[in-house]
Amino acid sequence: MPTPSSPILTARALNRATLARQLLLEREKLPLLRAVERLVALQAQQARPPYVGLWSRVEGFRREDLTRLLHRRDLVRATLMRGTLHLASAKDYAAMRPAFSSMLESLAHAILRERAKGLDIAPLVAAAREYLAEEPHTFEEVRDHLLERHPKADERAMGFIVRMYLPLVQVPTEDAAWGFPATTDFALAESWLGAPPGTEAELDTLVLRYLAAFGPASVSDVQTWTGLKGLKDVLGPLRPKLLTFRDEKGRELFDLPKAPRPPEDTPAPVRFLPDFDSLILGHDDRARLVAEAHRSRLITRNLRIPATFLVDGFVTGTWKVARKKSTATLVVEPFEPLSRKTREALAAEGEGLLRFVEPDAAALDIRFS
Repeated sequence: MPTPSSPILTARALNRATLARQLLLEREKLPLLRAVERLVALQAQQARPPYVGLWSRVEGFRREDLTRLLHRRDLVRATLMRGTLHLASAKDYAAMRPAFSSMLESLAHAILRERAKGLDIAPLVAAAREYLAEEPHTFEEVRDHLLERHPKADERAMGFIVRMYLPLVQVPTEDAAWGFPATTDFALAESWLGAPPGTEAELDTLVLRYLAAFGPASVSDVQTWTGLKGLKDVLGPLRPKLLTFRDEKGRELFDLPKAPRPPEDTPAPVRFLPDFDSLILGHDDRARLVAEAHRSRLITRNLRIPATFLVDGFVTGTWKVARKKSTATLVVEPFEPLSRKTREALAAEGEGLLRFVEPDAAALDIRFS
């Protein structure tokens, strides 16, 4: 429990601390691989968001810089936290993947329920491993291969089991605008990286990496980001190495002693974040990022996390890009009225975003709705 002397951090103080670690107080000039590792991993359910997320965080970022690291196999797109696709360094993926093995397998059974009960999982996974060891394949091909051997089985269930049980990475292509085509080949991680992922679940290291990228944070925050349970038992032994705080609700927060915690009046520039950005998904309590009145607008009916923008460090609305012939339009949808100064700042940042997302557009337009 937090002690009576644990300092209280306001929502604004937590906001500035998190933005500093997420490279969102200012664009930082640092090697791209190091930037990704500082963020631990970027949510990559879709191919484009990590590119936009890094454009907003890294000075001088170019699309081809990320694509090059993917083809060099320094970065990988693979299933990690919460059973979703992330972009991570190859080194971090190999180290982190064992921490999620049990969760991913349990998640497969929780989602499939009765559909998983008739599957003989060990030989199923072995057959898929052998097939993928020959060369990368799409998951449609993997399912067809399994269906030839088990014609009466649920092909979708078999494919999902394989996807959760086997460490797999997606294969980038040269001709895809954002690194990966709509239908992507999968490769065994051990084949793609030249060695299998580790075998030890280094949960203490994972928790410390999370705090460095998202802290100060509670046990619930860490569990929300990872999708893992029981992390209170991991944080307990780490307590002597950490500082403890309380938020305004009295929750205990943990942090690294030397992590940045800038003053809460530190200026924060406007920034555009992509769909599913890890910043939005990094905490159980999102009060440090968005007003409670707007929180429900961060998840759509089909469970998408929309692209958002920050004003004074807080989520203040959503955005989307529409393309009509040679004109690219950025549609900015604020949650509440914006000042003229804020609209001008968003328009200036938005023009850069449009040039990055739609580099071949002959005309650019920005609309506030």
